[in-house]
Amino acid sequence: MENNRNYFIAIALSVLIVLAWQFFYMNPRLDAQRQAAKLQQQTQRAQTTQTPAAGAAVNGSAPANGQTAPTALTSDQSVAKSSASRVLIDTPALAGSINLEGARLDDLRLKGFHETVDRSSPIITLFSPADTKDGYFTELGFIGSDATGSVPGPSTAWTHASGDKLTEKTPVTLTYTNEKGVTFTRIISVDDRYMFTITDKIANAGQAPVSVSNYGRVTRFNKPLTPSTYVLHEGFLGVFGAHSGISESKYAAVEKENVRNEQVTGGWLGITDKYWAAAMVPPQTVPFDSNFSHFTDGQPRFQADFKNTPVTIAPGQSTEIKTLVFAGAKEVPVINAYEKSYSIPLFNRLIDWGWFWFLTQPMFQLMDFFFRYFGNFGVAILCTTIVVKALFFPLASRQYASMANMKRMQPKMEELKAKFGDDRMGLQQATMQLYKEEKINPIAGCWPVLLQIPIFFSLYKVIYITIEMRHAPFFGWIQDLSAPDPTSIVNLFGLLPFAAPAMLHLGVWPLIMGVTMFLQMRMNPTPPDPTQAMIFNWMPLVFMFMLSSFPAGLVIYWAWNNTLSVIQQSIIMKRHGVKVELFDNLKGLFKRKPAPSK
Repeated sequence: MENNRNYFIAIALSVLIVLAWQFFYMNPRLDAQRQAAKLQQQTQRAQTTQTPAAGAAVNGSAPANGQTAPTALTSDQSVAKSSASRVLIDTPALAGSINLEGARLDDLRLKGFHETVDRSSPIITLFSPADTKDGYFTELGFIGSDATGSVPGPSTAWTHASGDKLTEKTPVTLTYTNEKGVTFTRIISVDDRYMFTITDKIANAGQAPVSVSNYGRVTRFNKPLTPSTYVLHEGFLGVFGAHSGISESKYAAVEKENVRNEQVTGGWLGITDKYWAAAMVPPQTVPFDSNFSHFTDGQPRFQADFKNTPVTIAPGQSTEIKTLVFAGAKEVPVINAYEKSYSIPLFNRLIDWGWFWFLTQPMFQLMDFFFRYFGNFGVAILCTTIVVKALFFPLASRQYASMANMKRMQPKMEELKAKFGDDRMGLQQATMQLYKEEKINPIAGCWPVLLQIPIFFSLYKVIYITIEMRHAPFFGWIQDLSAPDPTSIVNLFGLLPFAAPAMLHLGVWPLIMGVTMFLQMRMNPTPPDPTQAMIFNWMPLVFMFMLSSFPAGLVIYWAWNNTLSVIQQSIIMKRHGVKVELFDNLKGLFKRKPAPSK
């Protein structure tokens, strides 16, 4: 009776833990994501139908290491998207415009990406002007001195010299000449994806040498609406020094304390979201200072900025400064190509591959290979799982062989149970002695599961962080491998006309995963200890609920991996002359247990 009472208490606690985890953690997160998506959709529609209202001031860029900040903008200097003081951007990947006031990139949309799976939904907006509540932009300018005269900054009105609009084939040229006879010529070009090249030529036609420093800033008013998770970095990041590692700072950390980086040569910096990013690559041979900052004066804003060391230009001479600006989607092949072609150190870490990048990157490359062959990332996940299982087959074979030996020991185990009865301590000691005599590893059955953990984690990272998985369909009802299975057993998978509560959401694929996990565990003998046996029996149910809110691609992987494991274990056990007792174990689960002897 006591054993039964403890058994049911343990079951109740297990179910309570699952429900509490679903209710207090996953439900609020799912609700926040739905609300964020809804709000973003409403904002996008409003911005595409209305002229942005003036009123949000931007108070210049951050003072760079004690130097004078560029001149501040005021609300009456705001420029609407439809204004004549803009140059259109139109490439295969981008749409938007350049604000001639400050030569600012503040209007940018990504043609290849929609807000939802529905292709008729609005395309993603990356940059928005400073006179909107979601201001987000990149700006390059200069800092001079009294001898230099006025230099281009946030409020400078550049002259549009050539180029009707910016395309991947036609650059745009802007000019500005100050009162000292110093002419600034800016050529803005862009490739067919997301890399802008800003070439500034400074010509000194005056009578005295002039000294200028160029600066760059990525400024953003708001944090992402969708809450981040512990497996993904969103916020500030950069590489400071050609041979240094990646540096990351969360929004919350910068809100508490600004981050000032030492002067370095080589590197890049910017702000990243889950799928999108804006990053600046200063000249790689010139030292620069940089900051990650949060300002509360005027319009609250986050800002990543840099300032190069001053360059002196003699009378009658000129100099040229080239800066790269990435603004777009973090597509893996595109990012990797930029790192190689422009020699940008660790630019591939713009994608958050994590500490185990040596696993996650090859995992993506393997999946991408199969995707290019089959054209379906779901099929690519299945093929990748087969390759991984094949690679680990020798080790799995040894582990399953050890488990086969345990099965052969089952008659002796039954004899020990009969001999010791309710003497748990004696039974455990005798069992361990038997394992020692027969050279059996009692935890051998856990190895296949333990080996899956790093693979599972790397696959989870790939599915969760790579934009290639975003809105990638599988078959049937799975139209987004990066989102949870949309079906639910509560409304009979959509047959009943109501939405299932989030805390009870359990789709078809999580159910399949739970069944395959249950079958895999039934390939092994039930542990003799009652507590272990209870965990053994209820683990598939716990995992089924836990994974119900995970990306569908990950659940499909887990279900397919379990299926392959059952087949693999059956083959190995037959090779070792051990009967596969899956069906016997299933029958034994439902047999009436004999009453304990008194």
